[in-house]
Amino acid sequence: MSRARLITRRGFLKRAGLVAVAAPWLVPRTVLGTPARRAPSERVTLGIIGLKKMGREHVRNLLGHGGVQILAVCDVDTTARNEAQHQVEETYGAAQRDGHYTGCAAYNEYERIMERADIDAVVLAVPEHWHAIMAIAACRAGKDVYCEKPLSLTIREAQEMVRVARRYGTVFQTGSQQRSSANFRLACELVRSGRIGEVKTVNVGVGPPSTEIYLPEEPVPPGLDYERWLGPAPWKPYHHLRCGSYYEDGWRRIRDYSGGKMTDWGAHHFDIAQWGLGMDGGGPVEIIPPNGQTGAPLTYRYANGVLVQHGGADGVLFTGTEGKLEVNRDHLTTWPASIRKSPLGPNEVHLYESRGHYEDWLHCIRTRGRPICDVAIGATSVIVCHLGNIAWWLGRTLHWDPARQELVGDDIAARWLDRPKRAPYRL
Repeated sequence: MSRARLITRRGFLKRAGLVAVAAPWLVPRTVLGTPARRAPSERVTLGIIGLKKMGREHVRNLLGHGGVQILAVCDVDTTARNEAQHQVEETYGAAQRDGHYTGCAAYNEYERIMERADIDAVVLAVPEHWHAIMAIAACRAGKDVYCEKPLSLTIREAQEMVRVARRYGTVFQTGSQQRSSANFRLACELVRSGRIGEVKTVNVGVGPPSTEIYLPEEPVPPGLDYERWLGPAPWKPYHHLRCGSYYEDGWRRIRDYSGGKMTDWGAHHFDIAQWGLGMDGGGPVEIIPPNGQTGAPLTYRYANGVLVQHGGADGVLFTGTEGKLEVNRDHLTTWPASIRKSPLGPNEVHLYESRGHYEDWLHCIRTRGRPICDVAIGATSVIVCHLGNIAWWLGRTLHWDPARQELVGDDIAARWLDRPKRAPYRL
């Protein structure tokens, strides 16, 4: 919430407190707050946009968080938004004396959430082709942002999201939750403290890029606003794989809406590779496409000589002159085992310790600090993924200037830095 709004709401509560002194029976228990649930003046009010898969998870998790209040949900699927609205109102109603609550609005258009002055922040869990438009609209509306990974559909979108977020002072958390995991933080601290010696290679285990795909037309199901689902993407006839199926993200396979598993899991694992190399804000200088004849993988070369390769790891594998370290969500393994036996000393690298991905974001909303996966970090990590996709799709080596964030000497490849958007949508 903005500082001005926080003061205003606290002022209201202070006045409510004066009333409570004279007539405490007039003040509901929820106004005063509890150890598990903050008073209304301290709660961050939220709108959640996108209610499939991760959006449902966000609703479920945030309903259990005493520091927030969900005031609105939004989805272009009528069933999804009605179910989310019911879940929110049923959960909050259970905490009311009369068991009744009707304070959660449900919208088809995300703009309705942006218009509401009583909503402090938004959570975006929509397909990637919508991320930049919605996130930038939220920044301009004075709302803080939690945006699911991967941050953007294109490199230019990522750059513009950083520029706008900085202009409006937005607290912007990218949903690369591995940054808030103790396992991944320790792995990066060990690597950056020199426990495996000088890093030579990093292998990142993620899937392939998205592709062009032909899908025959099917009837649009009742209750789905398909035109709004497409939004800025090129018009194509409805097919169920565009909007869901296969774990509800069939669209991730399709280039119009996503960078595929390269950006989906890459926004997790390439992000950790960047963190472990100390390259937040930086990136590779050369991107070499895979060679099907020789079996050579997609390879990134950094200015210091480190090579980052696509594949060959269960998660992220750092190889140095004195050992190896592999990390994923279920393990942190080192060769030799002694690399991680002794605790990190005071003169070794200690990275920002998140209190949890949501909690870190909410804490920063209150303090106006930058969260662990700030928009600029999300941008440089997803740019690595996008560069890999462009090299892969074009089958050509790219040269990148990480300081200027520009492709060098390749006007054809530079056309892929952004995509045209269908009218009337624009950043």
